[in-house]
Amino acid sequence: MPQSWSPTSKLYTLDPDSISFDPDLTGCDVIEHAIEECRRHISLNAGVAKDPDLPEVERIQIQVEDQSCEGYPKMEDSEAYELSVEDNYEILLSADSIWGVVRGLETLSQLVYTSEQNTYLINETTIEDFPRFQHRSLMIDTARHFLSVSVILKIIDAMSWDKFNVLHWHVVDDQSFPYPSRTFPELQEKGAYTPYHMYTQSDVTLILNEARLRGIRVIPEFDTPGHTWSWGQSHPELITPCWGKGLEGGPNVPNFPEHGAEEIVNPMLETTYSFLEELFREIVADFPDEYIHLGMDEVYYACWKSNPNITQWMEEMEFGDYAEVEQYYSNRLINITEELGSKYIIWQDPIDNNVTVDMNTLVTIWKDSKNNQDDPWQMHMEHVAKKGYKMLLSAPWYLNVITYGEDFREYYAIEPTNFTTDPELQALVVGGEACIWAEYLDGTNILSLLWPRASAIAERLWSAKEVNDIEEAKYRLDQQRCRMLRRGIPTKPIMNGYCGDYEWEFDEDHAAGSSASDAVLGHGALLFCALLLSAIAHRFG
Repeated sequence: MPQSWSPTSKLYTLDPDSISFDPDLTGCDVIEHAIEECRRHISLNAGVAKDPDLPEVERIQIQVEDQSCEGYPKMEDSEAYELSVEDNYEILLSADSIWGVVRGLETLSQLVYTSEQNTYLINETTIEDFPRFQHRSLMIDTARHFLSVSVILKIIDAMSWDKFNVLHWHVVDDQSFPYPSRTFPELQEKGAYTPYHMYTQSDVTLILNEARLRGIRVIPEFDTPGHTWSWGQSHPELITPCWGKGLEGGPNVPNFPEHGAEEIVNPMLETTYSFLEELFREIVADFPDEYIHLGMDEVYYACWKSNPNITQWMEEMEFGDYAEVEQYYSNRLINITEELGSKYIIWQDPIDNNVTVDMNTLVTIWKDSKNNQDDPWQMHMEHVAKKGYKMLLSAPWYLNVITYGEDFREYYAIEPTNFTTDPELQALVVGGEACIWAEYLDGTNILSLLWPRASAIAERLWSAKEVNDIEEAKYRLDQQRCRMLRRGIPTKPIMNGYCGDYEWEFDEDHAAGSSASDAVLGHGALLFCALLLSAIAHRFG
């Protein structure tokens, strides 16, 4: 929902094929792409025309204050815009930046709808809008199950329709290393599942470019020191040998379920940090975002404890416990990252283990009683906030956790600042993140499990805190679900009903006869719009 939205009952019509888009910043690929997408989404349906009995909007004037176009989106960039449909038969969109233009044109595409007579309609409207949180992220996992580039691009498309602005790409993990390193190509050659489950450099470039056109930042995660078994397939010297049966058993011996034969990065070797510096130098060069995600979650000490060489090294370093080993490793990697000119995000685990990291660190809160942790996410948020760190919330928004029924309600009910009444601590929350881990997901089901459940999270992260009525939101979500279906995303239903005259994989004859536009309404959303128009009539009648 926009921050301020003043519609009236006065109607206009338009022709998406002939309407003029006139930006004052020309030759900008981001704006040109946003215009193309807006026009395409409005005119998805054949057989819909302008209404000859209504005044026609013939021009969309686009004004952008910051005339720069070549850059990559940053957290601090403005996404604010103002949109008005008024008596002069034109639409005015003004924005602080090109990213605000992208958001405003997406809103415009959702304002246009069709009448029962198959004509385009748009209400007289004034909108002033901006996001509540700067960082609105979706995390995907391509290590546990590989996701094709086409699926990732569909995810990026749908993200833009919900105004998410960060794709957190958990690209590698224990299970596989599909990322194409030029410095260490053997990481992918021996760490990927098969030669078919690998990304190429051109794949990465395509994903980055398509995300940028939609105002979406891509932040890669290369998680260490844990979650690195796939790294060890080509570089076993990186991984700590475990001594599961003590000195007599020797190295590379498991002790299940405490640890495997080898796991977790070996922190005592200087060659480890030389390797990491070279790898992260390449990653920072390949990804234009100012942030990189360093992971650092689930650092289990059992293998380190079993290794007599690490015990001896700890004595030499005068480390009294294994949290100091973790502290040492974290500091070394953070120093590497900073020297490469990058900012960084970590999961909350080092903070939980009393590791002290730089105050510029952005900490993601992932632990919750619903994620097999002892304490609710609010306690974890408060613990980290009291140490002064800026935070992202992901704990209650794990979309891979599947239940039957209207589970979007529990996602929508989350208020990220409801862990304290202290405004200074609340101000440390810079955003949130929907996560979808891929143990049981791949390209066959990820889109329908993401959408429109992620839409509920997106609205809470964009809209004002006071926009929290789930009974009103469910009709907007149902409408967004139908809209995404029409745009080519197989979204799951959230209530009984239907999407106008269109359903997934209707044949061409069905589609040609459909009267539903891109703003196609579900049965429940029709009721909501009827109530909205009634309220408008009451206000302006």
